[in-house]
Amino acid sequence: MTRQLPKRQYLNIAVLTLFTAVLFAGCKKNGGSAFSFTPVNDLTTTVRSSVSGFVTDENDLPVNRATIMVGAATITTDKYGYFEAASVTVVKNAASVTITKPGYFKGFKTFIAEEGRSAFFRIKLIPKTIAGTINASSGGVVTLPNGLSISIPANAIVNASSNAAYTGTVNVAAYWINPTSNDLSNTMPGDLRGVNTAGNLQLLTTYGMAAVELTGSSSELLQITTGKKAILNFPIPSFLSSSAPASIPLWYFDETIGLWKQEGTATKSGNNYTGGVSHFSFWNCDVPNNYVQFSCTLKSANGQPIPYASVKISVVSNPASSGYGHTDQSGYASGAVPANAQLLLEIFANNTCNTPSYTQNFTTTNVNVSLGTITLNNPALTVSINGTVTSCNNNPVTNGYINILIGNKYFRHPLSSTGTFNFTTLLCSSPENISLIAEDATSLQQSTTINQTIIAGTNNAGNLQACGITAQQFFYYTIDGTNYLFTFPSDSVGIFGNSNSPEASVFGFRPGSNGASLQFFTSSIRVNSTQGFIAFRAPELPPSSQSVANPIGVNITELGPVGQFMSGNFSGILIEHSPNITHNVSCSFRVRRY
Repeated sequence: MTRQLPKRQYLNIAVLTLFTAVLFAGCKKNGGSAFSFTPVNDLTTTVRSSVSGFVTDENDLPVNRATIMVGAATITTDKYGYFEAASVTVVKNAASVTITKPGYFKGFKTFIAEEGRSAFFRIKLIPKTIAGTINASSGGVVTLPNGLSISIPANAIVNASSNAAYTGTVNVAAYWINPTSNDLSNTMPGDLRGVNTAGNLQLLTTYGMAAVELTGSSSELLQITTGKKAILNFPIPSFLSSSAPASIPLWYFDETIGLWKQEGTATKSGNNYTGGVSHFSFWNCDVPNNYVQFSCTLKSANGQPIPYASVKISVVSNPASSGYGHTDQSGYASGAVPANAQLLLEIFANNTCNTPSYTQNFTTTNVNVSLGTITLNNPALTVSINGTVTSCNNNPVTNGYINILIGNKYFRHPLSSTGTFNFTTLLCSSPENISLIAEDATSLQQSTTINQTIIAGTNNAGNLQACGITAQQFFYYTIDGTNYLFTFPSDSVGIFGNSNSPEASVFGFRPGSNGASLQFFTSSIRVNSTQGFIAFRAPELPPSSQSVANPIGVNITELGPVGQFMSGNFSGILIEHSPNITHNVSCSFRVRRY
């Protein structure tokens, strides 16, 4: 088992928008040098860049089959929540990543792209939970336990696509993003840069954000009608109350450009900010500041890059004003930091560590700054892990990777052309328990999970054979924003009905659980077909008769021969009778066929 270490308390008043990028073609900046780049207000110049990362849910579990859009590329996450888009064309000063998954608000990450380099993110999705309902004709207020409230006036709702007046029940999905949360940099949309009313890009100091979405009785997207405003009431954490200004600009997240846009103001009243909004998306209370671009590259004493390290930068005069990023495979990190400020750089293994592996003070002016290559000479917290990976035929795996679980976070490192791996990383403390899984990307085979205790210094993991375990089987579903996951082999996952049956039921259950199942027709089943939905059963739904609000199709995305795998998914609204209750349900699965 891996050890869970105590979390370091982050107070993210202002997130410095760090991202990571790969050092390209051996070109690097010397320590302390300044360099220029395209003006920050330019949102048209494009470059080719790459991006990768891990997507998790609200419980820090990997999100499988989330859809990722970067530039013109569309990809999906794997069972580890990992995604990678290589060499895509993006806007240089506002490259954006969009993440969609049924049951969650869209996730957005934005970065300053550099030609030939890449960005790395850890992204935590926000569950799209219905916080309450109102009647569109009479209006009403929905309040969350944390104090966020949404007040909608009477006769102020329209269908978002047709702009036709809507008079029925309004479902209000809402979530408050705490500006002092440890996970702020992972959950917030964008990178806390915004376009002010003058059209200038600025770095934002946040005092709280809100995600709000309105849907109708048939799940249609709703909006506020022209000429009317809803009132948002943002709670201000007690830690920030004394520094919160009496009036603060409001900003909404513009999905088309991946940046916040200034629109309106909010007024402080007690421990709350209150302001009117003309439409719903993500909204943010922020103070704008000027910024410059920062970069550095982390390496160990023996010259190896240090990937996935946590980079924290704080304002010296206000340590709670801090921002976070991660180094990528080359140890490179870059992003926006305040201009004309005295800053503190701290390097940690991850955001659960209490003690930094490295610290350095530096000062910014009004030009970009690079600290060049930083060598970490802390042998007590630096660890090197090496080994080999072979295939089922005992040949070196030349196209694959090693996955490492440290704490509750996954890391991924590619194998060399000879099937070896040798990487350096940081530890919170020594020794540390880790898990390793080797994967062969050609044969789609993987090793068993290898648990190992590592210590500072050099550690040999030996040979891992990527053989005997195919890609994971799972049965995953969401009911009204709450997620449930069954994975093989820890849980039972499978299918009732053979290849000649007119219908099939896929299921998942674990000891002590009643399990869940999806039943659908299999007539003319094939890859990319849509099969007729019959029923979905789960312990969380009442055991009564069931109907659907609108026709539901089960999408078949993979269909191997008998003995191989079937994958699919569906989403829709189910109506349970006696009592009459509607539920937003989605499901995805991958099971072996019999």
